[in-house]
Amino acid sequence: MIQRLFLDHPASVDESYLDHARFAAGFSFWLILAGLAAAVHAILPFAFDHTASGIIRRLHARIESRGR
Repeated sequence: MIQRLFLDHPASVDESYLDHARFAAGFSFWLILAGLAAAVHAILPFAFDHTASGIIRRLHARIESRGR
């Protein structure tokens, strides 16, 4: 049960549990930052006009390059 819950998915993307946790935490950080930039941009359209989309493009490229 522990194997299935904690290790199967990281192994499916060829990572250890800690590697996967580090990747997911970093990804989460950048998504939160993109969300904050988008929220500021919603109120102040001149601010952060390409920040959120740039972060999302970089994150998408990272996911695609993992070669599932």
